[in-house]
Amino acid sequence: MQPISGISSGAAQPSVPTAGVDELKKVRRPEDETLERRQKPVMDEYVPEEKPEPSGRYWLGKDEDGKPKIYFNDPERTEDASDAPDASERNKGAEGPEKSGSDKKAKSCTCNTDKVDREIEKLKKQKRELEQQINRETDETKAENLKAKLAQVERELSQKDNDTYRRQHATYTFS
Repeated sequence: MQPISGISSGAAQPSVPTAGVDELKKVRRPEDETLERRQKPVMDEYVPEEKPEPSGRYWLGKDEDGKPKIYFNDPERTEDASDAPDASERNKGAEGPEKSGSDKKAKSCTCNTDKVDREIEKLKKQKRELEQQINRETDETKAENLKAKLAQVERELSQKDNDTYRRQHATYTFS
C-alpha cells in the first residue's frame, strides 16, 4: 500500500521532542479510568452485637392458681410490693409449663358441629325439593329459573359439605 498525499500510516509522533523523558506517556482513556475505579460492590455486612441486658421490669410468672401472669416492677414503687414474687418464684415461672405429674385437672376441648350439620341438611332438603319442582314443572321459563336456583344450591352445598368448613364453623368449648 502506498500512502496518499504524504500521510503516514504509522503511529503519531510528537512534532517537538521532549527533553528528559525517556518513555512516551501512556495515553489514558476514560474507559480505563472507570475500570480502575470500580472496586468490589458495596454490600451490607452483618456485625453481631451482644444482646442488651433486659430491663427486668417485666417478667413472666405464675399466679397462685398456676395460670401464667405477667409481673411488672414499677421503678416508682418500692420493692416491698405485695403482688411481686421473690426471685425464686420469678425463675420458676420462666422455666416453662409444669410437669405432667402436677395435681391440676386435665383440660378438655369439645367440638360441636351440630349447627353446621343442620345447615347442610337444610341445603340438601332444599336441593331435593327443587329437583322435584323441576320434574313437575311444565312451563319452560319457570323450569329454567328453578334450574338456576338448583345450581346455586348445589354450589353452596359443595362449599359447605366438607371437613374444612365443618372445622372452621364448629363451636369449641374448653373445660
